[in-house]
Amino acid sequence: MNILGISAYYHDSAACLVQDGKLVAAAQEERFTRKKHDHRFPKHAIDYCLEEAGIAHEDLNLVAFYDKPLLKFDRILETYIAVAPRGFKLFMMGLPLWLKEKLHTPRELDAGLEGKYKGRFVFTEHHQSHAASAFFPSPFDEAAVLTMDGVGEWATGSIAKGQGHEITMLKEMRFPHSIGLLYSAMTYFTGFKVNSGEYKLMGLAPYGEPIYRDRIMDNLLDLKADGSFKMDMDYFAYCHDDVMTSPKMEELFDGPARQAESEITQREMDIAASIQAVTEEVVMRTARTAHEITGSKNLVMAGGVALNCVANGKVLREGPFENVWIQPAAGDAGGALGAALFVWHQLLGNERNNEGKDSQFGSFLGGRESKEDIKAYLHSVGAVYQHLPDEDKLCERVAELIAEENVVGHVCGRMEFGPRALGARSIIGDARSPKMQEVMNVKIKFRESFRPFAPAVMHEHVDEYFEMRPMEDSPYMLLVAPVKDDKRLNTEDHGEKGLDKLKQLRSVVPAITHVDYSARVQTIDKERNPRFYGIIDKFKDQTGSPVLINTSFNVRGEPIVRNAEDAYRCFMHTNMDVLVLENFILLKNDQPNAREIDLEAYLTEFALD
Repeated sequence: MNILGISAYYHDSAACLVQDGKLVAAAQEERFTRKKHDHRFPKHAIDYCLEEAGIAHEDLNLVAFYDKPLLKFDRILETYIAVAPRGFKLFMMGLPLWLKEKLHTPRELDAGLEGKYKGRFVFTEHHQSHAASAFFPSPFDEAAVLTMDGVGEWATGSIAKGQGHEITMLKEMRFPHSIGLLYSAMTYFTGFKVNSGEYKLMGLAPYGEPIYRDRIMDNLLDLKADGSFKMDMDYFAYCHDDVMTSPKMEELFDGPARQAESEITQREMDIAASIQAVTEEVVMRTARTAHEITGSKNLVMAGGVALNCVANGKVLREGPFENVWIQPAAGDAGGALGAALFVWHQLLGNERNNEGKDSQFGSFLGGRESKEDIKAYLHSVGAVYQHLPDEDKLCERVAELIAEENVVGHVCGRMEFGPRALGARSIIGDARSPKMQEVMNVKIKFRESFRPFAPAVMHEHVDEYFEMRPMEDSPYMLLVAPVKDDKRLNTEDHGEKGLDKLKQLRSVVPAITHVDYSARVQTIDKERNPRFYGIIDKFKDQTGSPVLINTSFNVRGEPIVRNAEDAYRCFMHTNMDVLVLENFILLKNDQPNAREIDLEAYLTEFALD
């Protein structure tokens, strides 16, 4: 049986194809259109999924959509009525799109599938899709299921119990009270873009002090012991305006919201630290409640808040669960995967066979380019390359280049599904290099210098470098852990404030050690990630270190690269030193028209905000 899952129209459209319960293909539309967080109907992603599965539209048995548009419209309409006459302008701005498209989702789905699919459309609830995406691919036969995001139809968070092939929804939080929207409101107030700048806020938090924590707790929300809360909506404007916060928020934080691209001050750092502390408290209390009412030793998570890897790490280290598994595509894109699996298991009653391992296949569910196509493209642009068909020699050569402090763009195998690059579409570098964090942020990624990078560490060495259990699994870069004490440097407080903290070397792998001695850990094993494992293994042979930097292969404002053309363009328009496309190695200095790129020139050329 072929089931197509679709998420669309709000944030990060995607498609997923499930064949007889197996995840065959999944991809986000943004990778094809090159429009970051593309919310439009995922036609290109669907075409890819069908091609990967070797089927046509007519071969689909069911199509599942990740939420219920009519129920969502009910919430929007009721909210506008409740706040009237405020919000009339916002309502009239959104109404045409609803009347033209969203209220007619079956029609839009039919058109998007070119009228060739004649079967049923199934609409799952938003948080059912999240819950299914968290539990059904997980390695557990039973688990507590926790979902948290901005808002679906009415729900903003839920607790459920997964058992076998069924999920039972137990509790939910409802709009407008939402930890996701609270975090997004603070993202907006600190001058970052909602639905994409939340990562920046989380990364900024260790530079500040949580001096506003009590102010947030006392004024913005009434938090209960079970993790539920009510927000004081006088401080927020998202129910009736196209901004997140009201003027009352400016009074609370002693001044107006920061303007985008303006200087980041200590206030923004302290707000980031404070809202991160509040978020961790909400997530921890909710996780404890999930444990109490389900009695499970396992926890699975999805929804946008599940991408807060700092909170996730705290739940694993300090919470009541023995095991935690988080959906790598935790946001709306993963809803497509969840909807398809919900239909297969919950509605059709098919059993699961997880054999103690997750069925996400390392989240390498996207497409790959043939070596013949890559070679043809390189010839078309006059690229100069070396071809190393021997995998062992290629890994050895790439490791040598990294050890020489070259920054390497790496494209190999199937593309990742979700917001993290996991080695297949990655930029990699030497984590031991004191200069590498700033070089990769400013000269390669063209982004803020404070942004932390993640370590990719050989699975068998994770507990040697990080406060994690031996062979602890973190393949999807969704857990933050402290760097081990014996790997730390300069542990004395030198009184640095804000971004001055960047000046201190903090460990033997300084490029991946955040200013609070934490790291967003990705474990690499040979079975799921053979090429990346091979590179790190050779790097360890040469240097003694089993740790590399891994960050997504893209620049600010662009989605992660998909193919050789995307990768070569990014390579040539940044100060990246090396590009690896499957078994082809390109050195920047060998390329025609190679030139030094600076941030100002790049922003001017590509008009990034």
